[in-house]
Amino acid sequence: MTTPIAVPQLTEEPLASVLRVLQLEEAGDDRFTAQSLPQLNRVYGGQVIAQALLAAAATLDGEAQRRPPHSFHAYFLRGGDPFTSFDLSVHRSHDGRSFSSRQVNAVQDGRDILTLLASFQLKQPGLEHSSVMPDVPAPETLKSAIEYFRTMSHPVGKFLGRTAAFDVRHVQESLYSRASTQRDRNQQLWMKPRAFIEAPSPTVCRALLAYVVDQVMMEPALRAHGLAWLTPGLALASLDHAMWFHRNFDINEWMLYDQESPCAQGSRAMGRVRIYSRDGTLVAEAMQEAMIRLPEKDGSSSSTWTFENASVADEVDQ
Repeated sequence: MTTPIAVPQLTEEPLASVLRVLQLEEAGDDRFTAQSLPQLNRVYGGQVIAQALLAAAATLDGEAQRRPPHSFHAYFLRGGDPFTSFDLSVHRSHDGRSFSSRQVNAVQDGRDILTLLASFQLKQPGLEHSSVMPDVPAPETLKSAIEYFRTMSHPVGKFLGRTAAFDVRHVQESLYSRASTQRDRNQQLWMKPRAFIEAPSPTVCRALLAYVVDQVMMEPALRAHGLAWLTPGLALASLDHAMWFHRNFDINEWMLYDQESPCAQGSRAMGRVRIYSRDGTLVAEAMQEAMIRLPEKDGSSSSTWTFENASVADEVDQ
């Protein structure tokens, strides 16, 4: 049996629920069982990525503390059922003197829902440089998304107000129900957990960052085209996601997400983000490609999935 990575637990909801589902269950040698958070329609992709990353780290045979993940690449294959558990199976691809590689398959009811390749590195000295954090207002001066959710009459807003584990504060206008008045391919926002996590390891910090960043990767693409999350008929599903961790960080602190969407075409859009600690240190970067489709001119949708209904699996399989 392979022992899962220990994830700190707490009692303050909704963050407590996130930490509980990230605590995997033993299911055999290099195999784990995972549960899901309750969702409106399908398993949240960031949750499965974080769980797969923790499953991979658990197979490092005591080296997880010394070799945190430095990168991963994941493909979303099907939408998962949030009310059914799923299995995580890890293949030990390579263990070298400095780097270890793992492949993880997430399987539910006999069908793959995600595959992830991750690389882990022993901390080593070397050349250093990084980009500079943009000058933006401090998070304390910006409106919390939690306040916004609680004033929404839409059921999605009510749901997010109860379940959002991270405080999000947009520098520009948020896109939860209305499009921005200015079309732009760039945006910035601050995020941090809504409760304090006691002594999270570098691996747990990175898993939590991977968990939360998936929520906002496509917002610059929506902003560029005058769309909002609740645009009628909007169909959106993540296709693949890559992330690189440059330095250790404390997930409890405010971090700035500097985002852009460099390209959209062929019903696909790209999102990119640089993540900075509050002192201006670049700690991580991520890129994601997603399917984005809009209703046809007659008002019908070309997709079987929208923000308010379920079958992303059918859409991705088409």
